[in-house]
Amino acid sequence: MRGFVSFVSAGPGDPELLTLKAVDRLGKADVVLYDDLASGAILDRARKGAALVSVGKRAGRPSAKQEHVNRLLIDYALTGATVVRLKSGDAGIFGRLEEECEALRAAGIGYEIIPGVTSACAAAATSLIPLTRRHTARRVQFITGADVKGELPADLNFAALADPLAVTAVYMGKRTFPELAARLIAQGLSGETPALLAESIGHDDQRLLRTTIAKLAEQLARESVTATAVILYGALADEAS
Repeated sequence: MRGFVSFVSAGPGDPELLTLKAVDRLGKADVVLYDDLASGAILDRARKGAALVSVGKRAGRPSAKQEHVNRLLIDYALTGATVVRLKSGDAGIFGRLEEECEALRAAGIGYEIIPGVTSACAAAATSLIPLTRRHTARRVQFITGADVKGELPADLNFAALADPLAVTAVYMGKRTFPELAARLIAQGLSGETPALLAESIGHDDQRLLRTTIAKLAEQLARESVTATAVILYGALADEAS
């Protein structure tokens, strides 16, 4: 017997941002393997009696190893179960989705991927601004601010990231943003470039801070990193425009 795995994107945390397909799969699942950021009220949509298994990974905290998560997906599916792998944001954006898909393919287990709202889009919408602007922001780029060691990735294209006509979304970048900002300014990007810090989007404790890359770098250098966040910077629209 072989079951089936649905990679379900939970969005930023607000259950109202789940897609209809995501809600359908949660309501039919025998097992839900969920990330820390894809829990709370989202899990209320799971079928009553479904097994709920936490496999979350958080920086600086005890976390499930990726190999263990892969093994759980395979083992549950091999029992014939209908499995939901619930990932925060959009499953395909900095969610290590490829590794889990490869493990399922190697085991001969079928799967599907259900897209969702990524935190960068949710942050812009919550801030009442678009991610693109005619003439001044024709390109959007998503990057991770942390490599496997939690440091700023050395192979980033800093010239592209300093493009004043782009909007850049930095995931997992609060700890490394002061270094990133210094590199951007060295590349010629103005320290007065608009920046938006969006913490815990879709949750009750969400915080939005509109500032500049220089001021945000100074603030984050002083703060301890706790809440998850995405940082947007570049040709951001004025909320009042």
